[in-house]
Amino acid sequence: MYAKAHIHSMAPYIPGFQPEAEQQVIKLNSNENPYPPSPDVRKALAGFDYALLRRYPNATAEPVREVLAEIYGVNRNQVFCGNGSDEIISLLFKAFLEEGSTIALPYPTYSLYRTAADIHRVHCEFVPTRDDFSIDTEALLAVPSQAIILVNPNAPTGLLVSVDVIEELAGRYNGLLIVDEAYIDFADGEASALRLIGRCPNLLILRTLSKSYSLCGIRFGYAFADEALIEALDKCKDSYNVSMLTQTIAAAALRDRSYFDETVGRIRASRGSLGGSLRRLGFAVPDSETNFLLCTPPAGSGLSARRITEWLAERHVYIRHFDSPLLEDKIRISIGTEEENSKLLTLLEDLLNRPEDETVPSGD
Repeated sequence: MYAKAHIHSMAPYIPGFQPEAEQQVIKLNSNENPYPPSPDVRKALAGFDYALLRRYPNATAEPVREVLAEIYGVNRNQVFCGNGSDEIISLLFKAFLEEGSTIALPYPTYSLYRTAADIHRVHCEFVPTRDDFSIDTEALLAVPSQAIILVNPNAPTGLLVSVDVIEELAGRYNGLLIVDEAYIDFADGEASALRLIGRCPNLLILRTLSKSYSLCGIRFGYAFADEALIEALDKCKDSYNVSMLTQTIAAAALRDRSYFDETVGRIRASRGSLGGSLRRLGFAVPDSETNFLLCTPPAGSGLSARRITEWLAERHVYIRHFDSPLLEDKIRISIGTEEENSKLLTLLEDLLNRPEDETVPSGD
């Protein structure tokens, strides 16, 4: 009743299902890391002086900016810290995009950008990906827009755009180029566009500790960009947008490079193994540069993507199905531990081998 008319009528962002914390489930639907955070996080919390909580945190998360600048070889004035990358996404619209302006982005991609655009009354011009889900950057450039958004590697497809293509895109485009690298740590080789910071003043890169650092729960995201872009974000953020505990945890996790390398390596290896096993069961599974796989059920199995998702959920194994164009016949599976992946494969094999009258799909 009291909401603005456009808020009242807009569709909300729908996150993946979150079971109760005490439930014993296999959760492969939200691209969370299956391994615990760095042991250094536990040590940092054990040594934290709780009396400090009576004070406000550092307003610009300076201790974490300095760690990020050191690790990634940038100037601290080229770093911004936020309450998850979701907050930074909202700030991008607040700081850089006028009401009525247009952003260009591929479809499919991370749907929160559409929600944020709707909130700020910015028009989204979606450019369909090619048949193989690769991104058509020429078509993105052809759209009159104030910003182009690339999730790279893309979600939910898992495909990567090369740094050379991003550099060419930034050089030819007059607007703001936003590259969301939430999953970049799982990509092979030198996949990040970070080395373009300083050379491309219109480039802004988003990152998060949620995926590769196993820290979804603390809500910490960060961005790299030209100093002028970072200054604009600083002006638009809330006064104390990153809590003291979050800053403490983030700095500890970032410094533990050996643990980071170990867990990311395990997920990459499991991704290859799980993908191969799914293909042997008849699923179509494109190569992925993320911590998830986008799969099409075996042809001729008589099983829809939705039915597989529902059947697994009945057995407390959660994967993701998107009821949206180009994706309705697919499932997305986050990479779990070896034990979780094995359990998933056992269930899928059981489902595929059941008599047809026991696996009748629900009506989709």
